Amino acid sequence: MSEDGPLCSAKGCRTAATTDLVWRNPRIHEQARVKHWLACAEHADFLADFLARRSFLLERKPL
Repeated sequence: MSEDGPLCSAKGCRTAATTDLVWRNPRIHEQARVKHWLACAEHADFLADFLARRSFLLERKPL
């Protein structure tokens, strides 16, 4: 986390995050376990699509 808040989870991105992508891989995580990727405005759609194509995305919400 930076002084300005959490950073985007996209590889190499150091931009402030604006979106919380809540996900779980049902093959390896039990139902109660969820993970979070944080995304900036530029990477939110790309990361959400990556998770959704694998049926991992549970929720997309603003930070």
